[in-house]
Amino acid sequence: MKRCLFLAAAALAGCAPLTERVVLLPGPQGVPTGAVSVTTAKAELLLAEPYAQADVVGGEPRRVQTNEAEVRAAYGGLLAMQPPRPRTFTLRFETGGDRLTADSEPVLADLKRALDGNPAADLVITGHTDRVGSVELNDRLSLQRAQSVRDRLVAAGANASRISVAGRGERELAVPTEDEVAEPRNRRVEIKLR
Repeated sequence: MKRCLFLAAAALAGCAPLTERVVLLPGPQGVPTGAVSVTTAKAELLLAEPYAQADVVGGEPRRVQTNEAEVRAAYGGLLAMQPPRPRTFTLRFETGGDRLTADSEPVLADLKRALDGNPAADLVITGHTDRVGSVELNDRLSLQRAQSVRDRLVAAGANASRISVAGRGERELAVPTEDEVAEPRNRRVEIKLR
């Protein structure tokens, strides 16, 4: 008799309705970019690898491992509706001004092509400097660099109302240095296309 009750209970539990499903998708290069905790009143389950899945059945999260093909088969329509992933472009500058280095021109051309393919994109342009000069001078220079990039993009057809600019001066160094050190990798503008 006990065995029949156990089987009946197991059968009923197997029929409990699925109320939630969480699938952790990989980042741009197919690797995890974080983790997600699926928590209910009964249990907590951590998903940390690509295509890990939690199905919440009867209030309890259950781990299921799926794969790209299964996710595309089940959710291909939804995945196709996602906006493009944000992209970051970095332009470098010559010392003391807003003139791009020669190796930044192809990056700017790539950015323009990306904008052509996504005309509704928002751009966040942030200028940076190295630590040569005063903080005030570097604040102005970083903003000048960001504005010069914005102006070039608008001249190429970008929608000015979808562009924001900021100057961070020497506050967010790509390569930490002492004061008055000229580091070319810090003289940059970062553009986030989203």
